[in-house]
Amino acid sequence: MPVVALADPDANAQRTVELLKAAAGEGAAVIAFPELGLTGYSVDDLVQQDALLDAALTALDTVRAATVGVAALVCVGVPLRVGDGLYNTAAVLHDGEILGVVPKSYLPNYREFYEQRLFAAARDAPVDEAVVLGERVPFGPDLLFEADDVPGLVVHVEICEDGWVPIPPSTWAALAGATVLVNLSGSPVTVGKEAYRRELSASHSARNVAAHVYVASGYGESTTDLAWDGDALITENGTLLARTTPFSTTDQTITADVDLDRLRQERARMISLRDQVGDYADHLRELRRIPVTVGQRPDSAPLRRSVAPFPFVPPPGPDRDERCREVGNIQVQGLTQRLRATGIEHIVIGISGGLDSTLALLVAVDAFDRLGLPRTNILAYTMPGFATGGATLGRAHALMSSLGVTGAEIDIRPACRQMLADLDHPVARGDEVYDVTFENVQAGQRTSLLFRLANEHNALVLGTGDLSELALGWCTYGVGDQMSHYNVNGSVPKTLIRHLIRWMIDTELHSETTATVLAEVLDDVISPELVPPGEDGAIQSTEDAVGPYELHDFFLYYVTRFGYRPRKVAFLARQAWSDSYDDATINHWLTVFLKRFMANQFKRTAMPNGPKVGSGGSLSPRGDWRSPSDAPSTAWLDDLN
Repeated sequence: MPVVALADPDANAQRTVELLKAAAGEGAAVIAFPELGLTGYSVDDLVQQDALLDAALTALDTVRAATVGVAALVCVGVPLRVGDGLYNTAAVLHDGEILGVVPKSYLPNYREFYEQRLFAAARDAPVDEAVVLGERVPFGPDLLFEADDVPGLVVHVEICEDGWVPIPPSTWAALAGATVLVNLSGSPVTVGKEAYRRELSASHSARNVAAHVYVASGYGESTTDLAWDGDALITENGTLLARTTPFSTTDQTITADVDLDRLRQERARMISLRDQVGDYADHLRELRRIPVTVGQRPDSAPLRRSVAPFPFVPPPGPDRDERCREVGNIQVQGLTQRLRATGIEHIVIGISGGLDSTLALLVAVDAFDRLGLPRTNILAYTMPGFATGGATLGRAHALMSSLGVTGAEIDIRPACRQMLADLDHPVARGDEVYDVTFENVQAGQRTSLLFRLANEHNALVLGTGDLSELALGWCTYGVGDQMSHYNVNGSVPKTLIRHLIRWMIDTELHSETTATVLAEVLDDVISPELVPPGEDGAIQSTEDAVGPYELHDFFLYYVTRFGYRPRKVAFLARQAWSDSYDDATINHWLTVFLKRFMANQFKRTAMPNGPKVGSGGSLSPRGDWRSPSDAPSTAWLDDLN
């Protein structure tokens, strides 16, 4: 984003060269400058003066020469005469050559714009090649610049108004495979236009599953009747990656890394996009492809985009409250509809005093309030076992009492002792053998009780298990905590559950007494409390056994949502979590995740009904995730290794 020297192409060329060399030095593969950047957009009728046009050609030659030895694709705006017409164009340069020239397709001629007075439109061009600086080069809006050394990088260039019309030329390019859509713009600023540009760029990138690079004119343009803010944005599939500081009076450069793998994965999944490609296949085949070598990204290069450590969690900002309420509304609506459809007016739920059952109970309370049913119809049971701590048991009772539900306690230890004796388990003989059988006898007894209680009270068993546990298989199969009549947490990961409960405290959605209990739930160690504390008094920790949920949720998001190679997931995790985990730790827990995720598909195949909550997906075999239960993890582990 150079400061414009109005009607001074030589000065503009020098500034363009300085910026492109700086960008190339940072490893940029695609570099874009504003519309008519070599003359200034607001030169008005001066653009038809031969002196200015000659100087613009000389400036273009200066920039072209400066690209010798530069691997990046460079897009500069320049007015060019082709035949009898004057065109508003983008010249695409690479390593000392002009690879192609793209004329503007749609010329605005309303309000402050009168480009039809000055230029010919692309459709008026009688040729598809032009002689520029003595070279015969492709000419037209139908050019695709395809990297032969970076898989998936296909660039299309258009100019300003082309991106504001209902069907931009870049839409056709995206259907033909373009992944980076570049728009060279003039675009003076008016009140509200900055927000609209962001919306336009983000929605265009989302609709086309592409990256969108937008760069507009800035300081130095004529302020006779207009103002210029120098807006430049890089968006990817609806997400803003980078943006300039508005109204800067100095040169600016923004850079961002585009995730081509993400775009490829999303496009492969969007069958409707492929259908439209088929509808217009003949037209798309007419687009011309120009090969280019832009240079591989060095492994040591820093990543120029942020990687959120909690991809399932709404980012801080004005939309956070709305997003959190939306999650709750989805869960509540799912439960209310299931109760209406079945005619059931009671639910049974097990309360442990931990995160998952706490959120499920809060959802149930909201659902019953909306249905006009008494909270006492929620039959909540805490079921202490051999390792249940006094703190969690107390929290369970306090939570049930503060919410006004029907709370009760059933001690499962006598029934578990009988089953362990029937199994001739070592614990029944007095030995301290706390194996998986010992643990699952307790988990199974709790679920068995809940189902029989539901029979007794004509109630629905509300499940509490979350998405993270389903991914890791950290749930007891069959008549265990994996099973219920309906589960409102089934597509909510552990990190989001933590965030939702914290948000409820911050926004004072519940009484002070309930909020105090919620804060205690957040502060406690995540534990199934199935094995008695050790000699040191330490309680059983889930994360000590299977790893940190914050890492596993990160892995889950990128493995299932985008299908990334494990080595790329590890790379992204290092960017997001380097302050907390070293490379060896990340690789260790990613190995654990891959093994457990693949080995426990059989549990997910039989998971109960429940609403999908986020775009990160669910693991329901009826929804986002269909997978064989007997597939090995070999290919994934080999890739990580």
